[in-house]
This record gives sequence, C-alpha cells and structure tokens, in this order.
Amino acid sequence: MRAFFIRLCTFVFLSISTLQAQTPKATGAVAHLPPPKAVHLKFSTQGQVCLACHSASTPALVQQWKDSKHYQHGVDCYSCHKANPGDPATVDHYGQKIAIIVTPKYCGNCHARETDQYEHSRHAQATQFIGSLDNVLGEVVEGAPAVQSECVQCHGSKVKYLGDGKFDSSTWPNSGVGRVNPDGSLGSCSACHGRHSFSVAQARAPETCGKCHMGPDHPQIEIYNESMHGILYRANRDKMNLNSTTWIVGKDYTAAPTCVTCHMGGTPDHPEPTHDTGTRLSWTLRPAVSIHQADWQNKRASMQDVCLNCHASGMVNNFYKQFDDSVNFYNAKYGEPSAAIMKKLADTGAITSTPFDTQIKWDYFEMWHHEGRAARMGSAMNGPDFTQWHGFYEVAKDFYMKFLPEAEKLSPGVTKEVVNSPDNIWLKGLSKQQIQQEIDYYKKRYNQ
Repeated sequence: MRAFFIRLCTFVFLSISTLQAQTPKATGAVAHLPPPKAVHLKFSTQGQVCLACHSASTPALVQQWKDSKHYQHGVDCYSCHKANPGDPATVDHYGQKIAIIVTPKYCGNCHARETDQYEHSRHAQATQFIGSLDNVLGEVVEGAPAVQSECVQCHGSKVKYLGDGKFDSSTWPNSGVGRVNPDGSLGSCSACHGRHSFSVAQARAPETCGKCHMGPDHPQIEIYNESMHGILYRANRDKMNLNSTTWIVGKDYTAAPTCVTCHMGGTPDHPEPTHDTGTRLSWTLRPAVSIHQADWQNKRASMQDVCLNCHASGMVNNFYKQFDDSVNFYNAKYGEPSAAIMKKLADTGAITSTPFDTQIKWDYFEMWHHEGRAARMGSAMNGPDFTQWHGFYEVAKDFYMKFLPEAEKLSPGVTKEVVNSPDNIWLKGLSKQQIQQEIDYYKKRYNQ
C-alpha cells in the first residue's frame, strides 16, 4: 500500500509539473523572462491593469514591450496611451480615457527635441503631394482604392475619426511618415521605430528606410545595397553596435555607414543626432530639373562632416565635384531641354493641360521621374549601375528614340534647337575615325 501511495504521489507531481510547463503555450501567456535590470521596476496601477488582460489577449505586443527600453525605464501601456487633453480620437476603455493612435504629440511628452525636429522635416510634410503628378496618377488615373494601399502607406493620409473607436478605412490604418493625425500632429514615429519595441536598432538599419525609399522613382535602398557602403554594412552588421545608447560614427561604430549615419547621425564634432532628414542635402534631385536646396552650402558642410570621419578631404571634395558635374550635366543635356520642349508644346496647343492623356506625357514623366532620378541619385550615393544602366542609359534611349520623335511629330521644328546643340551633334553621324575606332576595339577585344 505504501509503495502504491508513493507511485500515486509521483504521478500527480509529474502531471502538475508537465501542466505548468505547458501553460504558456496553452494559454498564450508570455514565456520569456524580463531583462534582469528591470525585474524590480514598479509600473503604474493603470499599467498593471492593462498588462493583466493584454498578457493573454496580445502576448506578442507585451513581449515586444518587455524587450524595449520603455520597459527597462518603467514606461508602461498607460504611460503612452493615456489620452492627451483635446485629442478627439480617444475611447473610454474600462474606466480610462485611452488614445487609440499614439501620435508624435504623445511621444513628444518625453521626446520633445526629436518630435520638434521631425515636425520641421520633409518627412512630416509627406502628405503634401496633392496636386502633384504622382497624386493625379494615383487618385485619378489609377484610382482611389489603389492609393489606400500604396501612396498613403508611406506618405500618410489625413486620418478621419468616425467616433466610438472607429476610423474611415480609406484613411486608416497606415504609418505614413507625413500622416495627419486627428490631434493635428504630423507623422508616425512607428514608421521607423516599430511598435511596441520602439527599437533604435531597427530605426538605424537601412532596411527600415527601404520600406519607402525603393522602386523606380526613388531607388535609394537598391543604390545603397550596390554601393560599397551597403556591401560593408552587410559584411559587418554584427559590428554596427545598433543598440547603443549613443551612436556616433568613429566612436560607437566604425565598420560602415547606414542611411541614418549620413542623414541623421551624430559625429565626433557634432554628436547630437537629428530627426530632420533634410539638414544635410545640398541638391533636390526629385524634380524634372534639379535645384540646390536653400542654404545648400551649410547643408553640404554638414554632410561632409560625416564623410570626413572615413574619407580624406581630397577624396570628399573630388566626389562632390563628380556628383555636381553629373547633376549639372543631366540638367543641361536632358532636364532643361525636355522641359522647354514640353512647355512649347503646351503653349502652342500641341498638347493639352490634362496629365497623362498622350504618349509623350507618359514618356516624359518616366524619363525624369524614374530614369532621371535613378541617374542623379546613383551619382549621389555611389551606385554606378543605377547611374548608368538604370539611369543615364534609359534617359538617353527614351530622350532620343521616344521623346524627340514624338515631340517633332506633334509640332514639326520644335526639337530643332535641341538636335543642333553641341551635345547632340552625334545625331548627324559619327566620324570615320570614330567608327573605325569602334571596329578596331571589337576586333582586338573579342576577336571579331
């Protein structure tokens, strides 16, 4: 009998142990242990009430928070979601007034400097493309439903709150960098610092910027990936110290630069980072004809302050000479002449004022908006393949084989000045010497 009792007790003990081991998986509870330094932290009473439910209902979000610096510093759910006075997009949630969207205005309660810089940045103005060709293309030509899943996901929307915790689905959800929130604030911090970990490492990684800065019209991530900067980053990612509290090039890391290094990060001479991503850009490379930014000399000096941590001054100066030459060349040979031809066609009534209603408008748009940007941005970011084969090659092919013939057909003589310019003298035919030089090269190089 005694032996049977011992076996029974052993069976019960093992069964309870097994059940306890399986409980996190069965109930959805979080199985991870918190960081050691945070074990003794006390969170607000309201925050503990949130956690009592959300540890079971949204365990992944709770674990992301437990892995964050917010957790380590005692910042809980209620710290961020407690509604600011005057915010219309709130809901009564178990006796508490809760903000549904935690906007930059909320983040600014603790991160005032960063939110102020961001508010003055180009990112914060990203919804202000209404009336642009891009917007006409999306809203009118393609159709509004497409815009909901494309443009606004990066640019942002004007979020419309319907009340009772509900939003207009055509405006929400999105984490667009220029999102106009119901409380009047601009942007979404979670666009770069994904909720609920709000990781600085994630924001410093180039892949995060690549969520929006990619594709034919702004291929920055592709250009970065092919550049030596991107190659070095991928080879040395484990040496980048991305989680460091401070992140100063040459001090906290040396292996490679990322997007944040050049556009936002601190340097030994200027250790404070910035959330205004335009403070170091000397050119505007987006329009049909590039122009210098306001105060471009000081902005260039700020960028060169970054470059000089890895490169000698002679190399930096010569790089900028090559970059300027490339942009000025694009403007003079392609950008300005094609813009002038389009204006003449419009002024004489050869084309209408309606965007995208004739072939030449599509070809012109792609020439500067896709190919021309690739050429200029490739020059800016050390991407030779994008400067050439995705850039100047495509521009030249479409300029000579599509744009000029189409313009001449619409208005005979409109391209005469351009065709007769010194840059385009080759259209009249290569010299015998040039033709022979090409033949000799291929005979020698390929035995043909």
